[in-house]
Amino acid sequence: MAKTKTAYVCCECGAEYPRWQGQCSECKSWNTISEIRLVSATQSTRNDRYQGFAGQTQAKVQTLDHIDLADLPRFSSGFRELDRVLGGGIVPGSAILIGGHPGAGKSTLLLQVMCHLAQSMSALYVTGEESLQQVALRAKRLELPRENLKMLAETSVETIGQIALQEKPKIMVIDSIQVMHMADIQSAPGGVSQVRESAAWLTRFAKQHHVAMFMVGHVTKDGSLAGPKVLEHCIDSSILLEGSADSRYRTLRGQKNRFGAINELGVFAMTEQGMKEVNNPSAIFLSRAEQAAPGSVVMVVWEGTRPLLVEIQALVDSSPLANPRRVSVGLEQNRLSMLLAVLHRHGGLQMADQDVFANVVGGVRVTETAADLALLVAMISSFRDQTLDQDLVVFGEVGLSGEIRPVANGQERLHEAQKHGFKRAIIPIANMPKTNPPGMEVIGVKNLADALEAL
Repeated sequence: MAKTKTAYVCCECGAEYPRWQGQCSECKSWNTISEIRLVSATQSTRNDRYQGFAGQTQAKVQTLDHIDLADLPRFSSGFRELDRVLGGGIVPGSAILIGGHPGAGKSTLLLQVMCHLAQSMSALYVTGEESLQQVALRAKRLELPRENLKMLAETSVETIGQIALQEKPKIMVIDSIQVMHMADIQSAPGGVSQVRESAAWLTRFAKQHHVAMFMVGHVTKDGSLAGPKVLEHCIDSSILLEGSADSRYRTLRGQKNRFGAINELGVFAMTEQGMKEVNNPSAIFLSRAEQAAPGSVVMVVWEGTRPLLVEIQALVDSSPLANPRRVSVGLEQNRLSMLLAVLHRHGGLQMADQDVFANVVGGVRVTETAADLALLVAMISSFRDQTLDQDLVVFGEVGLSGEIRPVANGQERLHEAQKHGFKRAIIPIANMPKTNPPGMEVIGVKNLADALEAL
């Protein structure tokens, strides 16, 4: 008998190693490398013949312009925010992984989508964690149409494939991939081997039969249940549903998408009737106090194809410590330290003995450099204990020499601020529009000194 081949894979980043080691050399995580069993070619061929993959037409070489694109039309999920994150809709034959912490609302969102799509196409919902009665009770509580959605309670991938070949669904949901298992894999369900092989098998099934496949993946802090990083090599799209336990709002962000951009953001609200779309996300991120306070300013971030107005807060206070603290929530920590050095060198403000805290209101993560100027303005406002106008909006990138660099989509950012009633804007001079938005004063600045003068 041939010796079974094994490999060692990090469940955090997906890096492979020939032998086990305590720390992953790629992501520097400890105790995240697990052993997986590699399926031989003979065994894979036997499984394909058993599950109906064999007998396909032999592949042939085609030029790029002769490939038929008519058989891949997108169809809507019923949620514009979800369609936006997926790149415009669901592509038949695509494998989509939706991840998030337990309780984030993944199953609720997918149940709403499936009940909606079941009215116009064949849909199959496979649940492995919950019973059919639990899913039916949730659908009844959410007042969803239940007459056309086909349900299956199963954890065996081979059995799911056989039933799917009989039912011929156009869209499937696997809830969740952590509890699925294959008979040829010896490890327990939830291990790296089972999760990876099950996801690869389901992805191949989706592409062979042009079935849109949603797979639910749970994420834990230590990645012990084989987080989505292991699966990102197999699937086509990976989206993450985020939201804190004390907030009713959920953000859906794309991390990988072969059919669209990955920087799109969708916003939902968790209600008694399930997940509801938030058509104006800027409104929930701009819940400002009635009375202006020092250290608060509004900026415009660009998420995918639309602008969002968010509030940045800063608190600068004298520190009793030898090494003052630098804490940022929703912003990059190293960027905060760099901007403090620029402010000292080119703005003449010394904050070496001050604690600096920065926060983005609403739990939004801002990664673009357009937040540099707004963060500097907020820190100066808190340091000088002077309030800023409530109708002021600021954005721009700050260079190491103190210059204010332009950002992308400056015109659209200004129009979004004007729609929400902002009357004054401080932006890079290279982003100055030919004509200002109606009722709005736009001030262009070249460097940090000009920005301080404009304030």
